[in-house]
Amino acid sequence: MKDKSFKIIKSSGEKADFSLSKLRRSLFSSGADELTVDNILNVVRDELYQGISTKEIYNRAFALLKKSKSIYASKYKLKKAIYELGPTGFPFEKFVGALMTYSGYSVKIGEVLQGKCVSHEVDIVAIKNGEHIVAECKFHSAKTNTCNVKVPLYINSRYQDIIAEKKNTKECPNEGWVVTNTRFTLDAITFGSCVGLYLLSWDYPKDNGLKDRIDRLGLYPVTVSTLITNREKQFLLSRDVVLCRQLLNDSFYLDHLGISETRKTKILSEISMLCNTH
Repeated sequence: MKDKSFKIIKSSGEKADFSLSKLRRSLFSSGADELTVDNILNVVRDELYQGISTKEIYNRAFALLKKSKSIYASKYKLKKAIYELGPTGFPFEKFVGALMTYSGYSVKIGEVLQGKCVSHEVDIVAIKNGEHIVAECKFHSAKTNTCNVKVPLYINSRYQDIIAEKKNTKECPNEGWVVTNTRFTLDAITFGSCVGLYLLSWDYPKDNGLKDRIDRLGLYPVTVSTLITNREKQFLLSRDVVLCRQLLNDSFYLDHLGISETRKTKILSEISMLCNTH
């Protein structure tokens, strides 16, 4: 195929130039080796056409990765897997709570804290080595949704009300967090930085966003699995099994689903490799 510029359609509806290097980076992030990545790039490039959507490119790359090795496909679909924690935000809260638990925090979900003016239901309270965090999780089921400045403005007012009530006590939090599965606008980041809120999104802070933390800790949501059906995933989420690592410890849930021993072995083998456990 001759080198030429292709316009692709992003999920937002915007047009952009196709970036081969960006696709290459995303494929390498799945753990695929160089030969596999090069083979997939060659196939995808040959199938490009003007106006192709990013979703079509992703689906094709995902299918080729899955054909090569299911664990590559599972890692590649991480961002989509986070969206699959919906449609409500509660599994996302549980997932973020689990990330913090495995990072050494003592975590409580859905705590009601009294503020100076009113009481507040807080998504996550996490404590470790002098850190006392109250975190709010903002889950979006659509990729086009972002967290604008209104979100940290609102959460900061709740955080300050709690501090006003708890100051000079050991129950007083010293960190306020806002966590989202999408992205923050520039104004949201600027405001958060100005007032001292910690903002955590898919790719923010740089090199320490949700994706980086998940990959670093091997804490993948059960929704990344390419071997578990959507119905089975919803069953697991309803039982508060949000991490692949949890399923390794509680594999009896697969028995409840009537999964055969052969398929169960394949599922546990896949998620064991994802979690880097042996």
